[in-house]
Amino acid sequence: MQTLAIIPARGGSKGIPRKNVLPLGGVPLIAHTINAARAASRVDRVVVSTDDDEIAAVARRYGAEVVRRPAELASDTASSEAALLHTLDALREGEGYEPDLLVFLQCTSPLTAPEDIDGTIAALIDRDADSALAVTAFHYFLWGDDADGAHGVNHDKSVRLMRQQRTPEYIETGAVYVMKAKGFRAARHRFFGKTVLFDTPIERRLEIDEPADFRIAEERIARLTARAPGLPPRVSALVMDFDGVLTDDRVFVSETGEESVVCSRRDGMGIERLRAAGLPMLVISKETNPVVAARCRKLRLPYQHGIEGKLAVLQAWLAEHAIDPAETLYVGNDVNDLECMAAVGCAVAPQDAHPRALAAAALVLDADGGRGAIRLLADLLEAGGHLARG
Repeated sequence: MQTLAIIPARGGSKGIPRKNVLPLGGVPLIAHTINAARAASRVDRVVVSTDDDEIAAVARRYGAEVVRRPAELASDTASSEAALLHTLDALREGEGYEPDLLVFLQCTSPLTAPEDIDGTIAALIDRDADSALAVTAFHYFLWGDDADGAHGVNHDKSVRLMRQQRTPEYIETGAVYVMKAKGFRAARHRFFGKTVLFDTPIERRLEIDEPADFRIAEERIARLTARAPGLPPRVSALVMDFDGVLTDDRVFVSETGEESVVCSRRDGMGIERLRAAGLPMLVISKETNPVVAARCRKLRLPYQHGIEGKLAVLQAWLAEHAIDPAETLYVGNDVNDLECMAAVGCAVAPQDAHPRALAAAALVLDADGGRGAIRLLADLLEAGGHLARG
């Protein structure tokens, strides 16, 4: 399967003149998206569609191919779809190239990560969809206002449900779109057929539209790439609880007594990247339900469940693998994790953990359990250079 990523980038930006080549974090804005696309494991080619000489030169310098588009396809009113179709036509006519999948990336979303791209592609493939897009969870109440007064848009104003009781909603990030190429040619629109979502971390949702967005992006880039406070310089292993860490700590019970839980695909991607980096990992859970084993097998995570005394299991596993407890992370969310949290070099907790677990943690993640906490931890470990190498 051939996957082509196209990054449309025109020269005539009105809100921020020349914004696509302005420096952000020491490199041109467009370079951030090019770098993410080239690092994505599921992308085969990266092409920038532009009408501008400077953008073309920058794109080539950072390793992208360039397709020049005519001025009429680079106006304020020209659609992104028109630029994508033009690029597909140019590659077909010039070299007979026909990709199977088309990835549309916005260069105004500089915080896009390779795993956001790979994850959106995987969502389309795994769910046999025609189109897919990157989103992030949306938990806010929207209001409308008219002559009759204010009214709830996505809620009934007379019923104030808690977040956990509401149907999940998502906001389009504007960063990543994936399409089956033949279907896109026929539909001439990015959303066609069966469309699926890939939930990405909220801290990476940012579009550069106003000058202030550059400052916000600079701050986020600095935070995401900084060494996280509390983490040891060298991390040799990750051990974690299951419920409340890899799930959101809820359980759904059917009328026949069957239980199911909610997990995050983002966390799965984080675990995949940590495994690829060679980090030993283990799940230790008190829960006896086979859902623990099923999810861990899916993630290719070693696990032990139905465990009452977690500390003994943790210590035996570390000894068996000759891993220094001082270089070990333990992620827990409740009081039965406290012994393990005290026995390692760094205790970590999701932000919605029990107060005693939060107090015991050297690092509290800016994400809930089962909603990207482990994905965020993986980001921090990779960006900060904490992972032990050999």
